[in-house]
Amino acid sequence: MASASAIASKRVRVRPGARAWDAAFVGLSVAHAAVLLTVPSIAVIALGLWWNANTIAHNFIHRPFFRSPAANRGYSAFLSAVLGLPQAAWRARHVAHHAGSSVRVRLDRDVLLDSAVVVSLWAAMIAAAPSFFVTVYLPGWALGLALCRIHGHYEHSRGTTSHYGRLYNLLFFNDGFHIEHHARPARHWTELPDGRRADGRSSRWPPILRWLEVFDLQALERVVLRSPALQRYVVSTHERALRRLLPALGDVHRVLVVGGGLFPRTALVVRRVLPAAAISIVDAEAAHLAVARPFVDDKVSMVCGTFGPESAVDADAVIVPLAFTGDRARLYAEPPARVILVHDWIWARRGRGVVISWWLLKRLNLARRRG
Repeated sequence: MASASAIASKRVRVRPGARAWDAAFVGLSVAHAAVLLTVPSIAVIALGLWWNANTIAHNFIHRPFFRSPAANRGYSAFLSAVLGLPQAAWRARHVAHHAGSSVRVRLDRDVLLDSAVVVSLWAAMIAAAPSFFVTVYLPGWALGLALCRIHGHYEHSRGTTSHYGRLYNLLFFNDGFHIEHHARPARHWTELPDGRRADGRSSRWPPILRWLEVFDLQALERVVLRSPALQRYVVSTHERALRRLLPALGDVHRVLVVGGGLFPRTALVVRRVLPAAAISIVDAEAAHLAVARPFVDDKVSMVCGTFGPESAVDADAVIVPLAFTGDRARLYAEPPARVILVHDWIWARRGRGVVISWWLLKRLNLARRRG
């Protein structure tokens, strides 16, 4: 079992320039404090607490920014005021989390100092602006703690899990490399990508959104089945997206639609955009294909089966739904057909792509087979 010193503050060599980021973190925390003072609101307080706790404060726990113990103690007190959380106490809790032991917070000098800072700040706010404290600060603080709780829960709910999305790791300073962080907690955050584990558990969702993994997209499909207005909307939005990519498709004579059961919006769109193309739908549920059959013409073939990146495909283009649960990264890297069109979340931009709908949070990405 790792010791607290190895987990929290052991000094290890880092690449040149990495230490400069510690100074940047100090500057960002000062900017965070300035934003809280100038535009305080429930959202600013909550989002700031969640972001800072999982970036600046988290990195400070594992690798204190200053060489001087007194400077680190002072900065801990400053973060305690900014976040409304005694940092020394949270440090003890977090170190116990990494060590796999029960939480034991000792009332030592650091914990008492940080706690005194938070209590004093809260007392000052209650005295000077009691209405603000009760109606803005406390709700924002509680919401921020809830976001931190969700974040931490889904980082570990099915075993320690990483997320390798570029945008999230840019904004959260490689917090997504969570398996790698647990393997070497004292490693500087800039070096976590170097230790990426190919065999580790990963999720396409950042921790705060990982609950969407259990969200049933088929339930939304069934809602669309009951609403002609929604059917017209999803067909028109998907058609506009496909038409924008049409010049990049080349000659397409055969199209395979993956998971096209229930409401077959993709097959309907392909028929409009490529009226001469032969269309096949593959779906693992025969019942879903039976529901889809009345919506399409008899020339659309239907196959009850599964599809994966390794599947043999007799088509010029393959269209994959948002609900696809297989290896999406491999689909992009090794398209099973000359062209593959992948429905993805709006922030998951890969290759050439277009937004389907901001309301649906969807985009359509295009990838080509090499050679």
